[in-house]
This record gives sequence, C-alpha cells and structure tokens, in this order.
Amino acid sequence: MTVIDISPSVMQFLLAFIVVAPLLGAVAALLPAPPGLRGKNPDQAVLRHGVTVTGAVLIAGIVLAVGFDHDHPATMQATTDISWIPALGVRIHLGIDGISLPLLLLSALLTFLCTLYSYFKLPAGPSPKAFIALVLVLESGTLATFAVLDLLLFFLAFEMVLIPMYFLIARWGGDQRRAAAWKFILYTLLGSVVMLLGLLLIGLKSGTFDMVALATDNGRGLTTSVQVIAVLAIGIGLAVKTPMWPLHSWLPDAHTAAPTVGSVLLAGVLLKMGTYGFVRILLPIAPDGMRTFAPYLAAFAVVGIVYGSLACLALARNGAKGDLKRLIAYSSVGHMGFVLLGIATMTPTGVNGALFANIAHGLITGLLFFLVGAIKDRYGTADLDTLAGATGAALYGRAPRLGALLAFAAVASLGLPGLAGFWGEMLTLFGAYSPAEGLSRPAFRTFMAIGAFGTLLTAAYMLIVVRRVCMGEHTPHSQLSPDDRTPQPADGPGRPTAAGSPSQLADIQTYEAAAWTPLAALTVLAGLWPAILLGLTDPAVQKLLAGGKS
Repeated sequence: MTVIDISPSVMQFLLAFIVVAPLLGAVAALLPAPPGLRGKNPDQAVLRHGVTVTGAVLIAGIVLAVGFDHDHPATMQATTDISWIPALGVRIHLGIDGISLPLLLLSALLTFLCTLYSYFKLPAGPSPKAFIALVLVLESGTLATFAVLDLLLFFLAFEMVLIPMYFLIARWGGDQRRAAAWKFILYTLLGSVVMLLGLLLIGLKSGTFDMVALATDNGRGLTTSVQVIAVLAIGIGLAVKTPMWPLHSWLPDAHTAAPTVGSVLLAGVLLKMGTYGFVRILLPIAPDGMRTFAPYLAAFAVVGIVYGSLACLALARNGAKGDLKRLIAYSSVGHMGFVLLGIATMTPTGVNGALFANIAHGLITGLLFFLVGAIKDRYGTADLDTLAGATGAALYGRAPRLGALLAFAAVASLGLPGLAGFWGEMLTLFGAYSPAEGLSRPAFRTFMAIGAFGTLLTAAYMLIVVRRVCMGEHTPHSQLSPDDRTPQPADGPGRPTAAGSPSQLADIQTYEAAAWTPLAALTVLAGLWPAILLGLTDPAVQKLLAGGKS
C-alpha cells in the first residue's frame, strides 16, 4: 500500500536528491549570494539558504515516505545500482527499506530544525557561511549512511561526518572545545581504521561489497573464523560511534563543548549511525560471528546502562557542580546501552526494540539538548547548582512553559508509558528474556534484570533534574539574605542579573516553539501509536534475521 502512487524513477530521483542536495547546497553556501537573495546582509542570506536546502531535503524525504510501499517494507525501494569502480566491484548502490526510512526521516527533520533554530540563534563563532556549509556536509554524510548499500560507500559516508562535526565543536563550541574536538576525532578515526579492515576482509573473502547480496547469503560464504574477526574489527568502529561503554569517554566532553545544534545532531543522528551498522551489516552478514560476541555485547551494554545512570546521579546531586549538558550526554550512554542490548539478543523483538529506541532517543534527546541550550543562553551557565537557584522559584516560576517542556522531555526520557521512550526499552527487555537460539538464557535474563534496574536509576536522576531545575532548591525564608528575599530585575529579557540569579526569564520564543514542537508531537505520536514505526521495521527485521528470506 502506498499513500500516493509514485513511479520508481521518481522514487530513485528523490533518494538520490536527498543524498546529493545537501552536498551541492554546501558548495553553494560558500559562494556569494545572488543580488536578489541577499536580504538585509550576507549572513542572513546564507542562513536562509541553509533553511531552504534542509527544508527541501525534508520535503523530499516526506514525499519518499508517502510513495513508499508500506505493504512490502522488507523490500529495498527507490533503488539505484550503478557501477562506480569496476576493478574493486564497488557500485553506487542506494535503496531504503523499513529499517532505514525512519532514520533517514529523523536525520532530515533534525537537520532542518537545527538550521531553522540557527537562523534566529546562530552560535558565536566564525563565518556563518562555513557553519551552514559544515552542517550541510554533515547532513549529506548521515543521509548517505542510511541510504547506501555498498560496504565501501558505507564507510565513506560513515567517515564523511567526522570533519564537519570536528569543526563545529572546535570553532563554534564553548569551553575546552578544542580538546573535546580532538578527543572526538581521534577516538572515531582510530575506531574507523579497524572497521575498514573488517569491511575489506568481508568484501575480499566473499567477492562482493554489495550489502544486499551479502545479507541474502547470510554468512554462508564466510567461514566462522572470518566472521568472528570481521565482527570484532567492525564492531569496535561501530561501538566507538554508538558509543558503547568503555569506548564512550569522548561523548560527554564533545556534548559539553559543542554548540546547541552540534549536540542535537551528535545525539540525534551521529550516534544512530553506529547502531544502524550493527543491524544492517553485522547481524545479517556475519551471524555466526555476532552469536559469538552477543553475550559480551550485551554485558557491555548493561554496564553502560548502569554506569551512565550512576554518572548522571552523581552529577545531579546537590553541590556536585554538575553540568546539565554533560548529564544529558551521560544519559545517552545509558539509552544507547538499551539499543545495544536489543541488538545483542538477535531476536526480532529485541532488534525492533533497538530500532524503536534509536528513533525515540533521537527525538527526546534532541529536544533535551535544544532545551538545555536555551536554558544556558538565558542563565549564562548549565551548572545545576546555579540553575536550581537560591529562592526556589527556578523554571516553573521564571519561565513556566520552558519548565513544563523540560519536565515533559525528562519524563519521556525516563520511559513513561504513552511516550516514545517506553516502547524501545520494554521491547529490548522482552527480547533479552528470550534471546536467539544458541545464546544463554540465564545470562540474558540476568542482563534483562540489570537493564530493568537501570530504568529505575534513569527515573531517579531525571526526576531529580526536574525537581532541581524546574522547582529549585527550597531554602527557608529565614536563611535567605535580604538581597535574596527581594526579587531583582533582570538586566534584560532572559539575562542574569548582576548577582547571576535572574528573577524572570524569557519564556519560549516563537522560533523556539517552531523548532521544538515537532519533536514533542512526534514523541507523543510514537508513544501512543507505536505501530507507525514497528509496522515498518518488523517485516524488514524478520527478513534480515532470516537471511534475506521474507
């Protein structure tokens, strides 16, 4: 069933346009604006250009989704297959199915919202031309990662995002930005070198780099020892990008230093590339190797769940001087642990849960980083002790709509039933209860119990954040100084007073509402109607795990 019948040639064009248009837009952003499009100044023209290009890509993605055959989501659609490097057997092979389509749309949506937000709130740094060009190159790389069906093209797209994100952190970031950017690039590049060796091993031993053919073969053309080596090599590169504990240490620094839109794209899009690689490459192409490493992957995943939650609890406690952006970054380590646990079960239930949790994390954590960025702009800091304030008013009393939206995002992140965060975690735990044949049930049920304990820890630190940031710390009136008892006027809308404790903050602005509302609405929609995602992913996952057989 398709909502609108679109010819295969038009579908091919749309997918190619989605991948290539941001790259062409990045080149155009660096050129002088035509006289009729300059607006008030060149900076405004290039920011408008970014919104236009990402908006066009999003519209093309929506049309692609409308023309997608929802009765056959396990079939690759909108495919293009052209010989590129015949000597190596490398082809320009593009296509989407029920696994990649939601990630493609998520990437296009988040990038559009980031450029829209930046049009009104550009981070401090060098030329806006360079900023928009880097965001567009980043978008092209992420969209290509989810659309290509050749192992070497996947690697090129996977690596394409590193340089833009490095410069976004290093040039437009906050304190310690250069050190954080170097840490990010070194970790990911070292992981990628190992991953390339694994991809080459698969291609040379099987005689093809075509991901569809390899998935259909389902590892029958590869010996168990080759599969084990390939999974180890490729898995390390994917685990760094995911990030999996203990290869996660670059993430908190990168998030803390990155500008708001950099954090949104890093959490909402880049982390998904690693887990997508596990599902698209390792599960179908090297099943025996995955089965060997699945218990270890699950063990690292649940350690990450608990570790991330404990780190968040440590940052959230009173007097810890914890940074709210850093706390949300550590929460991503825990949430991506659930994704890895679902993948490690090697069951349709677990993998569907992992893919659902991927999308939910992109929506919810993207919204959280937008909100934390806005709070930091208003207060001038993301320090939790400062945000809690001395009078107990905090966000509910100073910017009630902003406080309410932060509380909504927090309860969505902790997995409240009826919101998107619930289904992914629940399905991954169900998958761990009954893992694939050949995996130890007692071990995976232990992992399930640890993961379930992690959900309680997640609820604990998220509720502490809501209480402190939204409600503030309660200080008896008698203990307040005369200056604290009398609210001081802010130096400007949403700006701190000279004492650093604002009595009033600017509430949600129109451009912020435009950028944040789609994420909140989709979080509710996916929570109330999970079939909208599971109906796409489940048939594709069933086929993937069955070796290309529907």
